[in-house]
Amino acid sequence: MMRFKAPSIEIKSANEIEAMRTVGRMAGDTLFKVNEILKPGISTEEINTFVHEETLRLGATPAPLNYKGFPKSVCTSINEVVCHGIPSPEQLLRDGDIINVDVTHIFEGFHGDTSATFYIGTPSAEAKKVTEIARKSLELGIAEVKPGGRIGDIGAAIQAFAEPQGVSVVRAFVGHGIGRTFHCEPQVSHVGTRGRGPRLRPGMTFTIEPMINLGTDECEILDDDWTAITADEKLSAQFEHTVLVTEEGCEILTVRPGVLTKSECFPDYFS
Repeated sequence: MMRFKAPSIEIKSANEIEAMRTVGRMAGDTLFKVNEILKPGISTEEINTFVHEETLRLGATPAPLNYKGFPKSVCTSINEVVCHGIPSPEQLLRDGDIINVDVTHIFEGFHGDTSATFYIGTPSAEAKKVTEIARKSLELGIAEVKPGGRIGDIGAAIQAFAEPQGVSVVRAFVGHGIGRTFHCEPQVSHVGTRGRGPRLRPGMTFTIEPMINLGTDECEILDDDWTAITADEKLSAQFEHTVLVTEEGCEILTVRPGVLTKSECFPDYFS
């Protein structure tokens, strides 16, 4: 019987980890600044222009631009769009919308990837529900990251929390290893079984980015070959950080310099 070697998971050196910290902070800083420009009436193309120019100002490169043909510098996913929404001058934000803005920078050969879902104006009860469950899901996933744990522990924690709330966890898109490469091993599913999957080791870097839907977890891809929407056109929300497995536990590499005021309006939703 022929045996196939599983893809290896890169363990970063001290210098590579420092490079990941640098680019991660850059991406977090840009996402923090996006918070300040969001309002009803702004187009997603204006968000793209802002992110593009801010990325270049930092001396970085927008990783999404021309990645496998993606035409813009940022992903903007509104309401029923699960991920990979393409900015457009015709697409204007409206009061009550939720929008995920997904920023990835490349700096000195390394990637930093982060996203958040923002409230535009006054959100509905359904918008608050899906957004706050997505936010808490990311927090619970990050809490599972520690040496000796398993990748499956992350998805298990998210699934055990989210599904009893009456929402679904997207299976079609997952978190991913990241470093010099945008997407690599390990794949980080947001559903799973404890004790399964690759063991977590210090020096691993990957994203956790749960996508939570109000209805079915099934998605459809639009004719642009990028935009993924919920199959039932109900709301979807997502939060994402790039993380590092440390000797003690976990470090968030895409840490932001402050609070996203247009996202974290309901931080005590579950208290």
